[in-house]
Amino acid sequence: MAVSASLIKELREKTGVGIMDCKKALQETDGDIEKAIDLLRKKGIATAKKRGSRTTSEGQIQSYIHAGGKIGVMVEINCETDFTGRTEEFTEFAKNIAMQIAATNPIAVDREGIPQEVIEREKEIYMTQAKESGKPEKVIERIVEGKMKKFYSEVCLLEQAYIRDPDITVQDLLNEMIAKTGENIVIRRFVRYQLGEEA
Repeated sequence: MAVSASLIKELREKTGVGIMDCKKALQETDGDIEKAIDLLRKKGIATAKKRGSRTTSEGQIQSYIHAGGKIGVMVEINCETDFTGRTEEFTEFAKNIAMQIAATNPIAVDREGIPQEVIEREKEIYMTQAKESGKPEKVIERIVEGKMKKFYSEVCLLEQAYIRDPDITVQDLLNEMIAKTGENIVIRRFVRYQLGEEA
């Protein structure tokens, strides 16, 4: 199917993906822009996984102060090249991640960053709650699994719903950024301060 230049341009503006990839996605989806966006996002995830092993030593540290100086966040986001690390788009991405952290107060970037004792304590609480509700043993495990998944989606930055578009997770947003830049990008670490909070 022949795809118009204006349609390619529209898809490129919405996704930031290269012209040839946009054209191919539109051809594969018979010119359906929404399906093309989904297709590019899926491909972006695949590409992001391939790029995951590449070294990231450039990037930026971005900060965000919220609520009249009551909450402050610093986040380090790495990429492969200084060129990408200095782009407006990368800066905006880093600022949005800092805002996300200020708003949602995650414990860690991903599941690996959560202390094991915190995970064990949560599991124990859910297990006790499920047992006290009188549910059968085989159901309890599924209940605990479901509650742990919800727990991770609240405390792991990458698994959280993105505050500016709750239909996607922060991981989806990161994958889109990786697909747009063609580089491996890593949210390395963050710190969040809240006025009056115990250290």
